[in-house]
Amino acid sequence: MKKVGIIVEAKDAQRLVERLRSLGVVHVEHDRTPAGKDVEACQRDIELLDEALVVLQEEIFADETKAPAASKKEKDWKQDVLHVIDLGKRYQHLKEFSRSLAVNIGEWEPWGDFDPQLLKTLRDRGIYVRLYQAPVSDLKKFPRDIVVEVLRTHQGSALCAVVSREPVAVPFKEIVPPKTGLAAMKKRREEDRQVMEQLVREGRAVQCHKECFLRQKKVLERDLEFAKAVAGMGQEGALTYLTGYAPSDQMEVLSGAAQKEGWGLFTDDPSPEDRVPTLLRNPRWISLIQPVLKLLEITPGYKELDISPTFLLFFSLFFGILIGDAGYGLVYFLLTLWAYRKFGKNVQNKAPFFLMYVLSSCAIVWGALSGVFFGQTWLVNLGIKAPLPQLNDAGFVQALCFGIGAVHLTIAHLWRFAVLLPSPVAVAELGWLSIIWAAFFLAKTLLLGDPFPSAGKYFIIAGIALVVVFVNFQKNIFRAVGSGLGTLALSLVNNFTDVVSYIRLFAVGLATIAIADAFNFMAAGAAASGIIGIIGAVAIVIAGHALNIVLGPMSVLVHGVRLNVLEFSGHAAVTWSGTPYKPLAEE
Repeated sequence: MKKVGIIVEAKDAQRLVERLRSLGVVHVEHDRTPAGKDVEACQRDIELLDEALVVLQEEIFADETKAPAASKKEKDWKQDVLHVIDLGKRYQHLKEFSRSLAVNIGEWEPWGDFDPQLLKTLRDRGIYVRLYQAPVSDLKKFPRDIVVEVLRTHQGSALCAVVSREPVAVPFKEIVPPKTGLAAMKKRREEDRQVMEQLVREGRAVQCHKECFLRQKKVLERDLEFAKAVAGMGQEGALTYLTGYAPSDQMEVLSGAAQKEGWGLFTDDPSPEDRVPTLLRNPRWISLIQPVLKLLEITPGYKELDISPTFLLFFSLFFGILIGDAGYGLVYFLLTLWAYRKFGKNVQNKAPFFLMYVLSSCAIVWGALSGVFFGQTWLVNLGIKAPLPQLNDAGFVQALCFGIGAVHLTIAHLWRFAVLLPSPVAVAELGWLSIIWAAFFLAKTLLLGDPFPSAGKYFIIAGIALVVVFVNFQKNIFRAVGSGLGTLALSLVNNFTDVVSYIRLFAVGLATIAIADAFNFMAAGAAASGIIGIIGAVAIVIAGHALNIVLGPMSVLVHGVRLNVLEFSGHAAVTWSGTPYKPLAEE
């Protein structure tokens, strides 16, 4: 990346941004906080569109039939947006009011119907009618000089109307009647229900505007980007300037435009203090992992390693182990194939489809090698053996997971070693590598009972020595050792726990198989009870495996992503603090 600055006269600021947008090479960095009428107007309109889209996404307004095309021109979108927002607000208001009304009806239904206005009229004429709720056994506690009418008994309590000529003290708490009678409340509830049904019909009718709103939002987002670029430019007298970043191989394009337009252009290498955007350029097969990084919204820093190749390779391996079932992998593959044929023509970036082909194929291969196809036990009962029975040995798989972890983290430190050369600090990475393998041997000893190899202690000694001396290498050897001891104390245990954390691959994969076998066992038991049992068994099998198929990718996102984004990235010194390169560009 090159840091660029472009100087023009203030009157040409908008023309500059328009031309840069047509070039599509400059990632703009604001020299001042973008503000102004244009920025605020775009932000307000986007907020209105978001509010309207939230209303249209409400399940109650979902129209099962295909929405007709919008009849109004898109220039009238704001009127439609305000109508949709008002519709949503009215519905929510009635919904909340109906809830409180239902509570009041439930509370006063045991009393029966009454007219609160009549009670007020009687009070004005000197007749006091008050309502009380008292235990049936305590009715004798009412004063004798008043009329007590028991309206109804409800849950051991008497609902009473007390009539008197004067306000009389009663040893019970008075029940204050609502402002609306029971019949009126029920009538209002029915009226509100009808209005809500009408609002639902209107909400379904305006679904036709959804696509228009989405298109308009994209237009406004581009307008906002344009307005921010103009408002964020620096200014000195009659001159204004824009700064940003552009790829080195695009500087010739930018220079040609500057000569043609008469811009003042200067370029320089970014300084360590600059927040340089990150542009990832990888071969197509490595770019398959980009949908995952985009989903996680993470980008490596400009000077950090791009771990996309190892991320893709190990994420695919982790997917295969965590799913661990050839049947599930086949389902994912077929679903991806169906989605690609149905939606692939309308999707510009097809990387998600090809990524799922790769991931599901890994699950198929691992499941086939370990003898798992919609569960394992039923295949064993049929005498079908796994091609690699070692993959069903818990001890072997756990050791394999530790080995995968050690190899994964070794790649991180070797990569760092190559990047840091020829600095002496690079030697510390060899020390961490030695400690990683010592942690691998220690994990096998403590968790699997394997003997600790005699060479293991040399790994520990060599690793500690290299880290202590070179991790914070200085000419003053005593300062270097002191600083290195501090770093080692903080990280030594973490290296062991990082290697051990890869056992999650074994644990989650085992759980997936166990759940599948459990549902198969339940289905087999149900099928033994006749025709109805067979129907129930089919339902159990479908529901159980569907649950596993849904939960499988979630476990991959939790565990497979973690091992790459936290464990591996931590050892590769990747903090994911980068900003993606996003130049001003035409749609």
